[in-house]
Amino acid sequence: MNHPRTSASIGKAGGRANGADELRLLERIKGGDRAAFEQLYRIYHPRLTRFLLNLVRRPLLVEEVLNDTLMVVWERGDSFSGASKLSTWIFAIGYRKAMKALRRQDEPVEDSERDLRISPEAGPEEALDHKRVHNLLVEAMAHLSADHRAVVDLTYFHELSYREIAEIVDCPVDTVKTRMFHARRHLRRRLAGELDDWI
Repeated sequence: MNHPRTSASIGKAGGRANGADELRLLERIKGGDRAAFEQLYRIYHPRLTRFLLNLVRRPLLVEEVLNDTLMVVWERGDSFSGASKLSTWIFAIGYRKAMKALRRQDEPVEDSERDLRISPEAGPEEALDHKRVHNLLVEAMAHLSADHRAVVDLTYFHELSYREIAEIVDCPVDTVKTRMFHARRHLRRRLAGELDDWI
């Protein structure tokens, strides 16, 4: 079976699908269905891009990790056990791939386009406010460790529960809570009251 190309040309718009729809797509992917893979790619590209960008802060590395993550979905869909949501499984793969990539490239690199970028999921009417909130948070998060950035990102930008986050980052729920406690304390200091409603 030839591998599909996981390129940006497949689609960045990000479709909407419920959990059952996504599981049906995965079943088709297991059978080598390229169209199903492309649909799932479009659904997850914007969400994973935002998460990975906040985690690794290197656009070129983000695309590499994103493609590596979705290639696991293509090649090893049978390894999804159904014990968690499909999105949790995919984000866990992305997290592990990102942490591995960060260990390979541990030199800090500034993302020069960070302030120009808004979330690909933001609607036009929300863009200005979302851009301000996003930029303030991302700037403050840049001073956190990668583990703490992951917890904050998954909480605030993906609205996941601590239990789901614990599955993604493969640690106890209490560890997630501890990381969030320290991350929030740091963010409050950095933001000096600007985003009290968020943190």
